[in-house]
Amino acid sequence: MISLAPGTKVYLASKPVSMRLGFDGLAALVRPLFAVEPYGGHVFLFRSKSGNYLKALHWDGTGLCLLAKRLERSRFVWPPLIEGGVVLTPAQFALLIEAMDWRRTVPPDPPRLPVQI
Repeated sequence: MISLAPGTKVYLASKPVSMRLGFDGLAALVRPLFAVEPYGGHVFLFRSKSGNYLKALHWDGTGLCLLAKRLERSRFVWPPLIEGGVVLTPAQFALLIEAMDWRRTVPPDPPRLPVQI
């Protein structure tokens, strides 16, 4: 499991990017996509076109860290393709990394009781 410092935000890019990009290429995408600095200590997630590969970029205070994960049999759950991105909670990030459906972290509405007539 990856632990994040309190206050760390996780930015998720909605549109796929080339997985050939490395540290500098992904860092260059952060400003236009999220309007924040890539060296602020937050985590930035990028996905491949196929959806089974992701890269995470994180500044830890001494340098950039690049984490890559490829799923062999499934795809990561990603939001609809829109401009910019989404901010995830650290719990949602942990679920995403484990290839679980992070969108279900919000409890559903309680069931309604049938109306008595």
